[in-house]
Amino acid sequence: MSNNKDIFLCAICNIESGTCNEDCKFCTQSVKYKADIERYKRKQIEQIVEEAKRARANHANGFCLVTAGKGLDDKRLAFVCEAVRAVKKENLGMIIIACNGTASVEQLEALKEAGADAYNHNLETAQDFYSEIVTTHTWEERYETCQNVNKVGLRLICGGIFGLGETQEQRISMLESIASLNPRNVPINFFHPNEALPLVENSINRQEAFELIELTRKMIPNAQKIMVAGGRELMFKEEQYKVFEHGANAVVVGDYLTTAGKSAQDDIASIEAAGFTITAERDCK
Repeated sequence: MSNNKDIFLCAICNIESGTCNEDCKFCTQSVKYKADIERYKRKQIEQIVEEAKRARANHANGFCLVTAGKGLDDKRLAFVCEAVRAVKKENLGMIIIACNGTASVEQLEALKEAGADAYNHNLETAQDFYSEIVTTHTWEERYETCQNVNKVGLRLICGGIFGLGETQEQRISMLESIASLNPRNVPINFFHPNEALPLVENSINRQEAFELIELTRKMIPNAQKIMVAGGRELMFKEEQYKVFEHGANAVVVGDYLTTAGKSAQDDIASIEAAGFTITAERDCK
């Protein structure tokens, strides 16, 4: 068992970028907003494997394969399964996480059979606020996918985004919904503005962000990991490693989907300098 000084690292691999037709107002992956990001249909399997090896060398315990788009179709599912099998074959000892949007029980069973350990699908925000930021699909579809993950026995990773203009009541509502799904890990993101997006600013300040990490830990006590993911550097700047003092015990290491993070080496050195330990568990259960 890890102690409260143990910090878990997770790496993200963007295996299909910027091809999404949905209209999520917070997301640069949407083709509708024409954000200046790298866009590609399929990353080479060899490159994915190399990124996995680099993530493991940087002490990552989780490796997340992310595709743009609303959900899985047959071609995308086959591609993700191929990537999962290729990474799994290397025996790196990492949790292999798929993050591919809405998914049926049958699709999730195929991912599990390919070797995926977990599935990440975030609720993003409160049920009664969702239509304010997304009109091309429903919150209920997201919730159903999370239920499907639990049905097939994959580890559920489910979180959301703060700072989209939601009220405090809506933040609590989102956390209640996440808690009802009993996720293993909860990634919380802080909105990262981009000039191309309809949302122009993050609606919360740093102190509120620290308090929201504490609230997440309090409301979802069974989660093994509360992970601070997107927006960490922008929101917390020189105080970003204080998130561990407020209840977080995991972070994304390296780059995000469409924004650059600090180098893994810098993150690791800073986390250890703050008095924490990067967990050495090769397969964090």
